[in-house]
Amino acid sequence: MSTLPTADLLEEVLDPGTWRPWDVPIVDGVSDSDYRDELQAAATNAHSDESVITGSGRVDDQPVAVIAGDFSFLAGSIGRVAADRIMGAADRATALGLPLLALPASGGTRMQEGTPAFLLMAGIAAAIRRHTDAGLPYLVYLRNPTLGGVLASWGSLGDTVHAEPGALIGFLGPRIYEGLTGEDFPAEVQTSEALAAAGVIDGVMSPEQWRDFVGSVVRALRARPESQQPLLSWESAGAGGGAAADADLRLVAPEHFEGWAAVTATREPQRPGLDALLSHTVDFAEISGTQAGERAAATTAGIGQIAGLGCVLVGFDRGKQDAGQAVGPSDLRLARRAMALAERWQLPLVTVIDTDGGELSVAAETGALAGEIARCLADLAALRTPVLSILLGSGVGGAALALLPGDVVLAAADSWVTPLPPEGVSLIMYRTIDRAADIANAQSITASDLARIGAVDRIVAPPKPGMPKFSVAVGEELSRAVGTPLDLGARAAKWSSLWA
Repeated sequence: MSTLPTADLLEEVLDPGTWRPWDVPIVDGVSDSDYRDELQAAATNAHSDESVITGSGRVDDQPVAVIAGDFSFLAGSIGRVAADRIMGAADRATALGLPLLALPASGGTRMQEGTPAFLLMAGIAAAIRRHTDAGLPYLVYLRNPTLGGVLASWGSLGDTVHAEPGALIGFLGPRIYEGLTGEDFPAEVQTSEALAAAGVIDGVMSPEQWRDFVGSVVRALRARPESQQPLLSWESAGAGGGAAADADLRLVAPEHFEGWAAVTATREPQRPGLDALLSHTVDFAEISGTQAGERAAATTAGIGQIAGLGCVLVGFDRGKQDAGQAVGPSDLRLARRAMALAERWQLPLVTVIDTDGGELSVAAETGALAGEIARCLADLAALRTPVLSILLGSGVGGAALALLPGDVVLAAADSWVTPLPPEGVSLIMYRTIDRAADIANAQSITASDLARIGAVDRIVAPPKPGMPKFSVAVGEELSRAVGTPLDLGARAAKWSSLWA
């Protein structure tokens, strides 16, 4: 069973003295005498009247709703009463506008109640969906064990899903698998650590670590910018928006870089990357994986605060790429997960572009790299929250383009964007890489070039170790982005009329 009893776990996760139960006494409606005896024995053993308890509490003084499983009551199985509690608590949390924390520990559906109990998993999933559709966080902490219909419903629907160390997590328990197939199921597969490594869940955390994670999320939500009245139609999409005509000082490059000079500058091994920028975010709570069995090898995403503003950030990590990891389909699926989270929670999205290009492999092709680039672009075009895009270094190919089309684009003076590395363009045009420098200097790839056609809104000095000045500019431009009413038509216009 779970490492900590449910009551002790709630004491670890919630602010002291804030737990308030929502459950009402159960009316005995069980006609089967054997099952009634089982329920009474379970209640005596567990010191609880059901396998689920619900209520409210606080994390970092933020009110939250809680649904927690109790494995000591009939192995945490979910029957009619437990399902009603889950659905009722989810709907109550939605009505109250509260984040919802779920801490299941269960063997699955209650077999004593047969198929009707099994079918209630659909009703539970619908209640959770109503909650997340209301833009409210649903954060899940899987405990030992979480199996069957519970994992296949409310255990897997979290905006984020973490698990306690060493937990048995799986769809079909190993004993049932062995009994039905006559074969042993590999013990190392259905563990919280294995599922985190596979990208099924976000990670493995102790209760104390998960409390800190939840605290970071609720603090980011408290720092959510005041919403501006959005313009969500496309009516202004043809209103222009190409080259900036005014002498905006934000577009004056503090240093001038020719194309090839920019390329070589961003390829310096010691150049600061995403990790340096993240050191200036507050309370960064990372999300990891696609929740569909994939890890993002070259991308980091999460929730945090920049310049006192809550945001969702996703970016390409140069350090990971330099270590041999390339931006592949799973990286862009993680990016799309971050985009969806930003929109659902009405937090601004910050994207960071710093990549030498997408993964070149059979796996990338069959994994729909091109399709994920297209879907990122489509998602960004319609995203109903402000988007700040940061050109931090190199921006090669479709992978870079996938995170670029924001409302505001901030660029390092030596950043650059091109459909292929200059060496690749040189090969296409001249069948040699020897003309790469000429290509870079001729094809309008630099931040200054991009500013002239309206793709870049501010140019700042290249990032230095620690990024003290660069991070200030990021905060200023994020404030600018959230301070301007969201206009999807203007965003479309910006990226529809670029030309020198």
